[in-house]
Amino acid sequence: MAPRRNAGPDGLTFTERARREQIVECAIDLISTRGYPATSLAAIAEEAGISKASVLYHFTSKDNLDRATLAHVMERFSAHVRERVERESDPVAAVVAYVRAMISYQQANRRHVRVITEMLLDDEGGTRLKTPGSHDTNDRWQGLARLLAAGQEAGRFRAFDTRTTALAVGGSIDNVISYWLVHPEFDLDAAADELVTFTLNAIERRD
Repeated sequence: MAPRRNAGPDGLTFTERARREQIVECAIDLISTRGYPATSLAAIAEEAGISKASVLYHFTSKDNLDRATLAHVMERFSAHVRERVERESDPVAAVVAYVRAMISYQQANRRHVRVITEMLLDDEGGTRLKTPGSHDTNDRWQGLARLLAAGQEAGRFRAFDTRTTALAVGGSIDNVISYWLVHPEFDLDAAADELVTFTLNAIERRD
């Protein structure tokens, strides 16, 4: 079968790729304002100004659209953090960059935070994972654990279990963001400063 004219590496034309992105952005808007359970294919189609059949043409099912929407958000979140961490060659600076990037992305992308919490957490207060272990996706704690291990190897950090510490730091960030979502007046910049101090006090050597 001959390749489609003007198709990219993913097999999609520019027009198809733009339409898929438009649909995903509409899904993000609705999930972040109405909540995940209330965001139907029909609502997304109406928001995008197209038919439900057109949405299904691009994603074939609601599940596929849901996965594409979450992947879109997580990929951009991960890229933001990775880009800032990779600028730093010093292990301490890299960990500081990680903590600040985790906060800064969520501060600037409140809609995306809502999508993550709506799609990964349950409906009973948003405190329990729908799928245990789903925080393992997108290299969530593992990336930080590698940074911590690199700092240990360089002699900059004390001896500790990197997985446990990465999970603890990640949980602290999540709790701060959860509070900010409910209390938008909360000073997230000051909180980021405190999280950096908290993290460094937990990991740096005290010789």
